[in-house]
Amino acid sequence: MQKFLHKQRPALYVLAGAFMISFSAIFVKFVDISATSSAFYRVFFGFIFLFFTLVIKKIPFFPPRRHLPLITLCGITFALDLFFWHKSILFIGPGLATLISNFQVFLLAAIGFLFLREKANILFFISIPLALLGLFLIVGTEWQALSSTYKTGIYYGLLTAVCYTVFLLCLRKVQTDKDQSFFSTLTAISLISAFLLAIKMIFASASFQIPNIKTLCSLLALGFFCQTVGWALISNGMPKIKASFTGLILLLQPTLSFIWDVLIFRRPTSLLNWGGVFLTLIAIYLGLSSKKNGN
Repeated sequence: MQKFLHKQRPALYVLAGAFMISFSAIFVKFVDISATSSAFYRVFFGFIFLFFTLVIKKIPFFPPRRHLPLITLCGITFALDLFFWHKSILFIGPGLATLISNFQVFLLAAIGFLFLREKANILFFISIPLALLGLFLIVGTEWQALSSTYKTGIYYGLLTAVCYTVFLLCLRKVQTDKDQSFFSTLTAISLISAFLLAIKMIFASASFQIPNIKTLCSLLALGFFCQTVGWALISNGMPKIKASFTGLILLLQPTLSFIWDVLIFRRPTSLLNWGGVFLTLIAIYLGLSSKKNGN
């Protein structure tokens, strides 16, 4: 048993990381502050935890100068990603907001196919209409009947996917340098994102006050479990297992986020909606498989 667990340790790391990150949207839903404020405190607390990690591991904080433009762009797009995603969560709930944000899979695959000379196989072309059908079943067949707030939440979710795509492309480019520590990169990104979100709060005259213990605990959990530990586990395990298997494991995050939404916040969900969730998850996995197998 011990030998089996040792062999499967990388997969278990990714599994545990996906499990932790699945609670991100739930923690956001629990806070009693604005979307911008919760996004700020997530990366601010994350920065503090990551900085102490660098000190303990004696990893240099400042990244190489050649990486600063890309890391800055990562910080900008990650700040936008969190802003749009947290807004989406407040409008349509954590489950659906997380599912829609994972549409970055299709955007990444399309960019790889159109601009990076990566091959696209039949799975990619099947996954797109399948994902749209799944989303159609989740949000309902009568778009006009949806409230303007709900529609806005869906648009914010799609903007999240766009920003997340740019963020991942920049992060991927930075991480091709094997001398660059992931902890150092994520610490710098968290600091830049926190700075930008703080500026947004100041211009919006938003308060930096944390109103109650529940909000403080949720924000600390966001920064520690989701921004720090979850990402550290995933980044540690990903290089050691097959890419297609990684994609399958990471589907646990949107799946669990949707389940937590139903269980904790009593999100009304019919069998048709569940069918849409299932189709969307299959489409996301096919999109991941098409990109990984087509490299």
